Amino acid sequence: MQEQGKISIHTENIFPIIKKFLYSDQEVFLRELVANAVDATQKLHHLATMGKYDGNIDKGEIVITTNEKLNTITISDQGIGMTGDEVKKYINQIAFSGATAFVEKYKNNNNLIGCFGLGFYSAFMVAHKVEIHTLSYQKEATPVRWSCDGSTQFTLENTVKKNVGTDIVLHLTADAKEYIEKHKIQSILDKYCKFLPSPIVFDGKTINDTQPLWIKLPNAVTKEEYLSFYKKLYPLQFQEPLFWVHLNVDYPFKLTGILYFPQMNNDFEPKKGKIQLYAKQVFITSEVEHIVPEFLMLMHGAIDSPDIPLNVSRSFLQADSNVKKINTYITKKVAEKLYATFQKERNLYENKWSSIGTLIKYGCITQEPFYTKMQPAILLKSIDNKYYTVNEYIEKVKPQQTDKDQNTIIIYATHATKQDIYIKRCQEKNYDVVVLDHLIDQHFINYLEQKIDKVKFKNVDSSTPNLLIEKNNTTQQSVLKKDEEQKIKTLFEQTIGNTKNNYVITALDEKDLPLMLNLSEEMQRIQHISVEKGNLMENPENIPYTVTINANHPIIKKVITITTEEQKNTIQHLYDLALLTQSKLQGNALTQFVGRSIAWMDKN
Repeated sequence: MQEQGKISIHTENIFPIIKKFLYSDQEVFLRELVANAVDATQKLHHLATMGKYDGNIDKGEIVITTNEKLNTITISDQGIGMTGDEVKKYINQIAFSGATAFVEKYKNNNNLIGCFGLGFYSAFMVAHKVEIHTLSYQKEATPVRWSCDGSTQFTLENTVKKNVGTDIVLHLTADAKEYIEKHKIQSILDKYCKFLPSPIVFDGKTINDTQPLWIKLPNAVTKEEYLSFYKKLYPLQFQEPLFWVHLNVDYPFKLTGILYFPQMNNDFEPKKGKIQLYAKQVFITSEVEHIVPEFLMLMHGAIDSPDIPLNVSRSFLQADSNVKKINTYITKKVAEKLYATFQKERNLYENKWSSIGTLIKYGCITQEPFYTKMQPAILLKSIDNKYYTVNEYIEKVKPQQTDKDQNTIIIYATHATKQDIYIKRCQEKNYDVVVLDHLIDQHFINYLEQKIDKVKFKNVDSSTPNLLIEKNNTTQQSVLKKDEEQKIKTLFEQTIGNTKNNYVITALDEKDLPLMLNLSEEMQRIQHISVEKGNLMENPENIPYTVTINANHPIIKKVITITTEEQKNTIQHLYDLALLTQSKLQGNALTQFVGRSIAWMDKN
């Protein structure tokens, strides 16, 4: 039997349209053909379990071979096979209604894994001629050979084939010869096929793990297996994950997977490509933004679901009700895992806070339900490395750190080393200080102030210790007369000469510094936004500091009595010292300060 004919009843050539419309990435042809072969193999196994096939199904391998002389790639399976009529049905009929109708029909197709006819046509992305050699599992079936050169013409004829299954032979085009190279095929198989449920054999080796860890029940998996699988997913990731969440749900959608909490640094920007999406163990994409909430893009791992809609190329996600449900479910499971760890293993939770805190804060800011669940488990770290929940900490500091308006003031440091002098002065007043030194923390404290009534955050260097927490009894008596205060203030304004500064003379404790530079809490938050937008004001001259002159410090009173030259040097030196406490003394100003200091020591 030999039959020739046209694939389409229309005169238009559908293949260029299919090639252009279906796939954005040429290499997926191999994924599609191997996935189809796996589907055919799985179907035959299913028939055997139902007693409808009594042949050999022991191996069930999909074998990929190349022939450099003939410039061909062959994908062979031991699956269900096809009869001649089935070849006509599954290979030819998709084009019967023409190119335009085809595009309309398949553009919203959500379940393509195993859609043989559709996936098969990806072969023409790299081949100028494609052959199908197939023998159906049905008894007395006749093997057939189908051949097409990429035009609307095809040939279908009887052939000789002993084993049930299908061989797809691709005759590569001149511009697709790279796919004959073994390393190229290996890389594609490693990317898309490393967890397929049937053995994939290439170059004499089985290249895949047919039982990825996510298909197992969580209670059947050991810690060592989770860690080993993490290394398999990320062979270049040398740090162990902190925790993991095993996803396993059958209703109202199907979803399995394992998400890992990696070690995190100070960067809270989501990293693309760290979570892999599979459908029936076929790798689809690392672009999972719609499925996984943005803050969980900080995590690593793999998720597998046949219920996630894909466009016809299986490369992009479409937001629909299932996606939204899955997104909500993943958020819920991560929150449950974190909260359970906090409740049952608080010491472990605290030890991991420096890493997981980033994700939790990010999640709270962006997902209200996540904040609601996690609020009792949000931690603050005090300067002495003790951890408290936000609720615990508020109760701890409320007696000492409540201002005249009944706001509880949480004092925080963004850089404990650089702000040591301010921290020490707060501690002398029995104030407590927490460390909030992550990029996300400025956003987070803004969020907490909105969510928690009568709680305010203040940076430890945003004001003098006396004024960080304004109380009714904070005012001290100045040892200077009013005219002396005005004279000193004028001397500082004229000597320093920075018109952006706000010069304030204040009666503080004589043990306080003679001069302090403070950037208000409001201004610090504005500056933080400026830094994020790349508009960092590096020059101290451009930053509007409050210059607080301590009226009660002996050196300040002495300024009135010394010579004009001494006044100038003393005031400049005090200002430079204040800049040093802010790590802002640099360049020529730093050089002059060092020179002045050496000259002073030599003189005395």
